Amino acid sequence: MTRPTRRRLLAAATLLCAALAGCAAPRGLGQSEAAPPVSAQPQPKPLWPLWSTSSETSGGSPVATRMPPPKPLEGAPAVGPAGIEKVDVMAVLRADRAMKQFGNAREIEGPGRAGVRPARFADLTGDGKPELILAGDSPTGRSLLSVYTVVDGKIVPILFTSGRRMSPQIVGSDLLIRTADDDGSAHAVRYHWDGRRMTVLSDERQFGNSISSGSPTGCPAPKPSGSESPTRKDSGTR
Repeated sequence: MTRPTRRRLLAAATLLCAALAGCAAPRGLGQSEAAPPVSAQPQPKPLWPLWSTSSETSGGSPVATRMPPPKPLEGAPAVGPAGIEKVDVMAVLRADRAMKQFGNAREIEGPGRAGVRPARFADLTGDGKPELILAGDSPTGRSLLSVYTVVDGKIVPILFTSGRRMSPQIVGSDLLIRTADDDGSAHAVRYHWDGRRMTVLSDERQFGNSISSGSPTGCPAPKPSGSESPTRKDSGTR
């Protein structure tokens, strides 16, 4: 082997070693350090388990929306120091024009009957305080759902939606609502707090076992209070 060839080989080996060494991150693990645990994807928490389905969580493409800020409900009860969990939920329903038809309805404990589902509470705005989630099932099979938060002691509706065979779930700090369409398909709409209201983060239609787009995303999922264990979108945010 000639001297120039040997020098070229030594130079190439030096460059290869430098490249391999450069692959390690400045803050990489040492030989004796343990790898950090892998964080698990959040799992959906059914708000009303008896109404829930076995479908997996959906992600999807963001959906933009522009709407004026929501206003407090006129005639709704004031929220005292005990918080929204202690308000008369039937009075809230009667004050809300979108949910007024359930203002004098009976409470139901499972699907198949018309009435108001038990109230649920979950922190959807990230302020450490729960929001009120109410849903009612009509005799026609359509369900209505509203979410309320508290601003300066007043109840403010931040989401209204409806659909058939409604199955809401909490995913991280988001609200995922699955409904069934008349054509046999299903809808999965995921709502996220934008600072003023719950807006659509993703909107997906499911045909059979396939979903049009998206993959599971989200933050660690809190368990909604008021629950033992939580689409064709007909109406959107307010």
